[in-house]
Amino acid sequence: MARALTTKGKLGWLLRVGVSAVVLVVIFRLVPPAQIVAAARQLSPATWLLSLALFLLGHLVAAFKWRLLAGNEIPVGAAIRAHLAGLSANIALPGVAGGDVVRAALVAPLVRSRAQLAVGSLMDRVIDTVGLLFIALAGSWLVLADRSSGVRIFLLVAILAAVIGGVAGLFAARPLERWVLRALPNRKIGTVVARLLGALGEFATRPGRLLACLLLSLAVQCLFVTINIWLADDIGLHLPSASWFAAWSLAKIIAIAPISFGGLGVREASMAALLQPFGAPPQQVVAVGLVWQTILYASGFIGFLVQALVSASRRGAPLKASL
Repeated sequence: MARALTTKGKLGWLLRVGVSAVVLVVIFRLVPPAQIVAAARQLSPATWLLSLALFLLGHLVAAFKWRLLAGNEIPVGAAIRAHLAGLSANIALPGVAGGDVVRAALVAPLVRSRAQLAVGSLMDRVIDTVGLLFIALAGSWLVLADRSSGVRIFLLVAILAAVIGGVAGLFAARPLERWVLRALPNRKIGTVVARLLGALGEFATRPGRLLACLLLSLAVQCLFVTINIWLADDIGLHLPSASWFAAWSLAKIIAIAPISFGGLGVREASMAALLQPFGAPPQQVVAVGLVWQTILYASGFIGFLVQALVSASRRGAPLKASL
């Protein structure tokens, strides 16, 4: 069984690498690599380093947000290390869910309620996705400021529907928990589902915390969009900021799908297509996307390095104490 799961995991990893490779080949067929490299070379090292520093700062805030949802008893340092390890795992594991699993596994021994950890981690991902949708809708609203009012009304209705649906889902958790316990008494799966629903229902009693986490998520995602705007400006790609907020957020949502190697290729192709109506040269958009990928990989390497150093220090602690 373990061998089958390992083989399945390897096949899935190879499939995601294959999808990214195919998409990149298509991109490089449509846009000569020399043009992409020429555009990327215009970026100054100082801008890249500042972008990396701000990216890591954004993820420190994201780690604090996740801790608020998953369990305040998690030590701050452990939450940050687990979050950085999740960044490292996101490079190779499917979508962002793989990083979420690694992050939760590292702090599982430190929490009182595994159900709260699981639901809190899920809520963290849901809040981030909802935040991205809000940013994309708001960016689209601004982009369409001088266009059809019917489209703007549709966007407003979509925003309201997302808010109402999320609130309704939270308040429905408790009734669903009671229904599951009645429908599946003495069933292990019923107990597990009921516990998860119960933990989700707890969030309905703390709307202030959920709102704070949503605001933190919006701030972090807006910071990431701003970093991409800075990268684009540095290589000579000047577009309306609203178009970046709309296109980048949508492209990130698309890249979350577990079909590629950490979103590589899919994100760049999506952004190039979404920014094409604004007259953005594809080689510059792809260059910005690939530079952003280098920041993701650098942060993942930093996360791996931090986790490796902490593990090494813990292994050496007993030896040092015995001396």
